[in-house]
Amino acid sequence: MSSHILVLGGTAEARELATVLAARDGVRVTSSLAGRVTRPGALDGDVRVGGFGGAEGLASWLREHGVDAVVDATHPFAEAITRKAARAAAATGVPVVVLRRPGWRPGAGDSWHPVASLHAAAELLPRLGRRAFLTTGRLGLAAFAHLAETHFVVRSVEQPEPPMPPDTRVVLARGPFTVAGETELLREHRIDVLVTKDSGGAATAAKLSAARELGLPVVVVRRPPLPPELTAVPDVAAVLERLGRAARPTPPSPADPRACGAADTCP
Repeated sequence: MSSHILVLGGTAEARELATVLAARDGVRVTSSLAGRVTRPGALDGDVRVGGFGGAEGLASWLREHGVDAVVDATHPFAEAITRKAARAAAATGVPVVVLRRPGWRPGAGDSWHPVASLHAAAELLPRLGRRAFLTTGRLGLAAFAHLAETHFVVRSVEQPEPPMPPDTRVVLARGPFTVAGETELLREHRIDVLVTKDSGGAATAAKLSAARELGLPVVVVRRPPLPPELTAVPDVAAVLERLGRAARPTPPSPADPRACGAADTCP
């Protein structure tokens, strides 16, 4: 019997999951993208782009397309779609698995300042530095737009749109990044404070190591909590376990005594 899995995507983990599921017999995978990036990379399986029309629209889509399970593999800060997925699951009885890469943790030598939101980060920032490397995403720049006395270097995959801080230099780049490259960037722009979300993952973690090496403070926006009815798993293997589709053990070879039956001649 075939099954249909909807992956709410946009992350590297979502891409990996789609590849694994699409390669399995009897599985149809559809990846849903919000459409915020104009040139997303190729994905295995079916792809849809755009919103569903709220939780009710998502619930209708699940019923119409015979979806057996939803995997929310969106960005850890995409809290709106996660809430909608939880509500749609409650309305339809379709199970939801949340895939979230583990968050970052400070180590020896780090000077981290955790905050609850972008607005809290903007309030704290002037007390820590005047030249900020801002890596919180192009859609959250409005929270810092009033900080006219701070010079910002903003890194984004695509050109951000206003409102944004008046003294801003945009660097267009996509990870993964290296510690050497991040250290050079921080030195080149004379950065004295880093602002980031706790996105987790290795692709953009090098900036944290570079900040540690240079002794810079880091403002870290904490992740929003999941809806109470949902729990997260950390990787694709755990998703497969939750879906009941974990890889089966490889059968032993004939040379393996465990494979020998009564009529076999075993070495």
